[in-house]
Amino acid sequence: MTLLLPAAIFFAAFFILPMCRLFLVGGSGAMGWSAYAAIVTDASYFKALLATLGVAAATTVATLVISAIAGVFLQRHRFPGKSLMVSMLTLPLAFPGVVVGFMVIMLAGRQGLIGVVSQMLGGDNLVFAYSLLGLFMGYVYFSIPRTILTVMAATEKLDPRLEEAARSLGASPWRVVCDVILPGLKPALIAAGAICFATAVGAFGTAFTLATNINVLPMVIYTEFTLSANIAMSAALSFVLGAVTWLALAVARSLTGPNVAAAG
Repeated sequence: MTLLLPAAIFFAAFFILPMCRLFLVGGSGAMGWSAYAAIVTDASYFKALLATLGVAAATTVATLVISAIAGVFLQRHRFPGKSLMVSMLTLPLAFPGVVVGFMVIMLAGRQGLIGVVSQMLGGDNLVFAYSLLGLFMGYVYFSIPRTILTVMAATEKLDPRLEEAARSLGASPWRVVCDVILPGLKPALIAAGAICFATAVGAFGTAFTLATNINVLPMVIYTEFTLSANIAMSAALSFVLGAVTWLALAVARSLTGPNVAAAG
């Protein structure tokens, strides 16, 4: 128990105490403790919550599908340039959210590559960088690298004899994937998906860069704090946002159980 004392002190000083302070500040404004209910009773806050959860859920699904296919393939196959490909796929890990947002603007902004190509083909200038679609693109780009690495690590631990046994019993390739590979990867996919969801819910840098037509909770919190000087409401919204991400991680932990280690 003595060995846990430094960790307990650190956890109390840098997590429990700040969260308690944040909770108290959230209830100290003109609205009192009802500020915590405003996220569902106020239409603008509730709309921002739905947009935040929606783009985070879409990001999680798209990331898991892409990363599962790519991760299994990269782990199971050897080909020239594989190391370079893995390095390129994981390159976004080095970029902060602001840089990812700027790259989305270069791709789908007013002067972006997609718009230029669409005009060359005789169509309109396609611009969607400053919408939830652009934010979704940025979040997927940022989330894929770590999820691919998780899937590759989990795939390495799969027992190939189970797949061979399934094939010998006449299972089709699709049945092998559904009945052997995916169940084996389930703990890793759940853990990676929870982290992806939590990251997308709370990410700020990319949303700030693309914030023209985007109304998600991190941006609402920033606006309440900096432009409206509504510190109590921003604290209440921050606490709720933290509770949502904690809940996602807790649910993932309960679903994976002791096998969550397979994620890494």
